[in-house]
Amino acid sequence: MTWTVAPERPDSPAALALWRAYYTEVSDRWYLRHEGRRTDPDELEREIAAASGADLVPPRGLLLIARYAGAPAGSAGIRLSPDGTAAELTRVFLHERMRGRGGAALLVRAAEEAARARGARRMILDTRGDLVEARALYARLGYTETGPHNDEPYAEHWFAKRLA
Repeated sequence: MTWTVAPERPDSPAALALWRAYYTEVSDRWYLRHEGRRTDPDELEREIAAASGADLVPPRGLLLIARYAGAPAGSAGIRLSPDGTAAELTRVFLHERMRGRGGAALLVRAAEEAARARGARRMILDTRGDLVEARALYARLGYTETGPHNDEPYAEHWFAKRLA
């Protein structure tokens, strides 16, 4: 079986399905950790709709979709900083059944290459403490933990990597 990674609009059926799966997983993990429950379905729908990913389109952004044997399996997005020297890595997700096959590293590397091709010299990202798999992936790929670069309410860890 083969992986492919290609840009796709955030409003494509594959991107929308991956966004729903991503948001459901990270939201449920947060609520289970802090409140002992899954995300309320109405809240989930509001939050999914509120974060459309419209900023993940050229020229300032990009959404990449990974496919395994042709089926959508994961995503990663980038947003360029206003001066274009940094890119923020976001929406890194791989369906649970696809994990352990190299797709996450492939997506992050493709996002790095896309950011580099757009002139970014540094990749930044934030994540939560309970997303231990993500933190391990970023460390394995050469990201180092830094101080905060934003004030996102759920961000607990910030990472950066030089691209140039």
